Amino acid sequence: MKTIRDARAGDKVRVIKLHGEGAVKRRIMDMGITRNTEIYIRKFAPLGDPIEITVRGYELSLRKADAEMIEIE
Repeated sequence: MKTIRDARAGDKVRVIKLHGEGAVKRRIMDMGITRNTEIYIRKFAPLGDPIEITVRGYELSLRKADAEMIEIE
């Protein structure tokens, strides 16, 4: 299983599945990250947290814990 945390800066990836339950999964979906959404990985912070991405035309920062719940291809 490959997640956003495993991707490199500059990659374009597609969401396959969201893991997690309840409020956490709902929060990720409310940010616009749903199945088959294309995500561009902009950059990683020096210590790896947060991860800056572009999704649906806007920039978003994700914590590593949230990025691990997003399975990509």
